[in-house]
Amino acid sequence: MVTNNTGPKIQQEKSTVSAMIFLYCHQKHHTSRHQLCNECNDLLQYAMQRLTMCRFGEAKTTCERCPKHCYRKDYKQKIKQVMRYAGPRMMIYHPIMAFRHIYKNLVNK
Repeated sequence: MVTNNTGPKIQQEKSTVSAMIFLYCHQKHHTSRHQLCNECNDLLQYAMQRLTMCRFGEAKTTCERCPKHCYRKDYKQKIKQVMRYAGPRMMIYHPIMAFRHIYKNLVNK
């Protein structure tokens, strides 16, 4: 069964992942704040597709706590790299998103 998730929790997750990828690309690949390099744009499109098709829908936990990792191995490595770099910096650049993500992670233990 193919799911097309457009609910508020999925949209929030998409916003958070997008912000992390933009932050990573801007600081690591020296792009403008509103532009991505080809590699990061590809990762963003892949992440958005995976979230849209997530089998858990609005009941989705954070990716860290997800029982089924749906990223291909190469994209999984890329998103881990982005999250390791951007995660701690989200508290500075996007504190509300960061607190929501931390809260969601704690609640869904």
